[in-house]
Amino acid sequence: MERRPFGKTGLDVSALGLGAGSLGGDDVTEDAAEHLLHAAVDAGVTLFDTARSYGASEERIGRYLSHRRADVVLSSKGGYGVEGVADWTPEVLTRGIERALTLMKTDRIDVFHMHSCPQDVAMREDLLLALERAREAGKILAMGYSGEGEALAWAVRSGRFGAVQCSVNLFDQSSFEYVLPAAEHKGIGVIAKRPLANAVWRHREWPRGDHANYWERMQAMQLDPGDLDWHELALRFSVFTPGVSSAIVGTSRVEHLLKDVAIVSKGPLPLPVRQRICTAFASKSRSWMGHV
Repeated sequence: MERRPFGKTGLDVSALGLGAGSLGGDDVTEDAAEHLLHAAVDAGVTLFDTARSYGASEERIGRYLSHRRADVVLSSKGGYGVEGVADWTPEVLTRGIERALTLMKTDRIDVFHMHSCPQDVAMREDLLLALERAREAGKILAMGYSGEGEALAWAVRSGRFGAVQCSVNLFDQSSFEYVLPAAEHKGIGVIAKRPLANAVWRHREWPRGDHANYWERMQAMQLDPGDLDWHELALRFSVFTPGVSSAIVGTSRVEHLLKDVAIVSKGPLPLPVRQRICTAFASKSRSWMGHV
């Protein structure tokens, strides 16, 4: 598995990471969670991304990977969901970090993101100072922002964050013009989420809910995957987008993860294929914003 520097943090991360949201569900057994986490590390995956809102995810990461802590980079997200404490306050960030440290059985979280809050919240000095105090105390290594749009652009411009997380895929290229180049220039680590664009190509007709956004874009762009299947086309496009440190895939099944590891090992798409995808997005984009 290719390793890449994660901005100026001093960390190296695998080009493919594991988005551990599905790992926290009640439908995933303890045996399945343990098997997946160990298989990921054994396959060279080092970045594990979780969040306060991902059920038992943080707890399972701590339970099964704490003894392999030197082999992994831990990313979590918060700012909400602490009982008895108002969301988006300094206390909720401080207590959320403490909770994550306890659950993941570690003395440091490598990246802790403010999770999808609007720009006016992300800019609040009391919240930024709470994260900075946690960093100075060694409880987190890098402050991160996870989100899209103007808030994401501000986070990159601000100089306050060492990491950002945003959507990067065939149908979500809004970060390409400014965010990714600026993050690379400033030494900010970038975690690309939704690299498979919710696999909207599986739908035979217009889907409801979150998938509708990418479905509309796919229809407008009229991409032809050519000799590749959609899954491979999408994953190689996202993982090898310039400026991306690691792209996280979400799965609870070992066979799916190992398939993705094999795909990434093939390297980037041929340049003409990549250019065709970027041109299709640019020519059809109707001011399409990043999908939160």
